[in-house]
Amino acid sequence: MNIVAVVDYGMCNLDSVRRAVEECGGTVVVTGQAQDLKTANRIILPGVGAFPEAMRNIKALSLDRVLYEQAIGENIPLLGICLGMQLLASKGWEGKETDGLGLIPGEVRRMEPFGTETRIPHVGWNEVHPSQESPLFRDIPSGKDFYFVHSYHFCPENDAHILAHTPYAGHFVTAVQSGSVFGVQFHPEKSQKTGFQLLKNFLAI
Repeated sequence: MNIVAVVDYGMCNLDSVRRAVEECGGTVVVTGQAQDLKTANRIILPGVGAFPEAMRNIKALSLDRVLYEQAIGENIPLLGICLGMQLLASKGWEGKETDGLGLIPGEVRRMEPFGTETRIPHVGWNEVHPSQESPLFRDIPSGKDFYFVHSYHFCPENDAHILAHTPYAGHFVTAVQSGSVFGVQFHPEKSQKTGFQLLKNFLAI
């Protein structure tokens, strides 16, 4: 059975993620308990809100250690969505410098406008262009649109961890991967057929 733990740390769009994963064939456990993460086959870390508050909540529940142990030590596939992707980084600069989960080396910085028509926050549909092969983007052609809502973006230390980018505000990193750890800046659960294909791909990893 494909048991997917959707991490609840008080800042998540849990219902839409749960419904999407269930429709894609996963058995979902929405949880803020470390023990549930240890028994899951997959972990999804969603998130909406501010980086410092999210990390404070995660540490208060002692989920930072178990997320690291499962993703790095046990090689359990983990997918960060939106803020959840940003939390994978070494640190974030939203409001103040804050340590992240350190699963993929890099920093999270505020997006800067590029030209007079660039609006921050970046809200709405935009195209995603994979930059390397990954099972996460299997059967998803380059240039497909996904749904975004964010003002900050992940800047990986190593270009080898960049899976995809989006041509907005110049361009920014849209998806990352290091081993079994994946992150996407967009919301696959709100991205209709293409987003569901990505979730199905994650469940098959």
